[in-house]
Amino acid sequence: MPDTTRPAPLPVVLLHALPLASPMWDAPARALRARGHTVLTPDQRGFGATPLGAEPPSLETVADDIAALLDEHGIREVALAGCSMGGYVAMTFLRRHPGRVRALALFAARATADTPQAAAERRRFADLMLDDTLRDQLVARTTPLLLGAGTRERHPDLVEEVLTMAKGAAPEAVAWAQRAIAERPDSLPVLRVTDIPALVVTGAEDELVTAQDAATTAEALPRGRLVTLPGAGHLQPLEAPDQVADLLTALLDDATTPDRNGYSTC
Repeated sequence: MPDTTRPAPLPVVLLHALPLASPMWDAPARALRARGHTVLTPDQRGFGATPLGAEPPSLETVADDIAALLDEHGIREVALAGCSMGGYVAMTFLRRHPGRVRALALFAARATADTPQAAAERRRFADLMLDDTLRDQLVARTTPLLLGAGTRERHPDLVEEVLTMAKGAAPEAVAWAQRAIAERPDSLPVLRVTDIPALVVTGAEDELVTAQDAATTAEALPRGRLVTLPGAGHLQPLEAPDQVADLLTALLDDATTPDRNGYSTC
């Protein structure tokens, strides 16, 4: 007979980074499915198999896409995990769809809005991505920096894999996403009222999101826990998939343990 004393496994949504697509989550997703969880790894708007559409750049549009996907699967509440751009989408989802997130994991994502200078740099990057004479050089120069220095040295095969994924991304989608991210608001206010099990993960070798950025994000969450992965950079699900799967499993256990889940969903 089935064990009716244990709660059903919580469905999980894993949101990918820019300029990659859902396969970046393949290894952690397999591990979570093996542990009984329903796992969705959608390609966000414009990436992988998902068309970009004609809507203006907005993370709110992407968050609403995720809500529509959950509705299609008949899923009301989920654990939501996002890396980099996926983390920004996750925080937008918290604002747009309150009450649907029971556990949150943010990888390589800062909660604060871009400074005017950083937003301008994103928009310039978007413009360069649409320039046929500069795009290849830009991708080749910037993409390896998504991985930690140790990863680049120890795993050149992973560098090539990430470069292949980045080169395969539609330039229009990358530009659209950069402009959407540049316009995102400060998410600290919504995190402060997100009283659910939450995890903030940073790579010790992340060259894009600082340790202080991660600490600020974790401190804003009432039940936030900060974890630093040694030897990892900005793409922890690719660089440390086993550790990421274990961290997510512990988070999911926390969210479904009866004596721990007396929280209010945001």
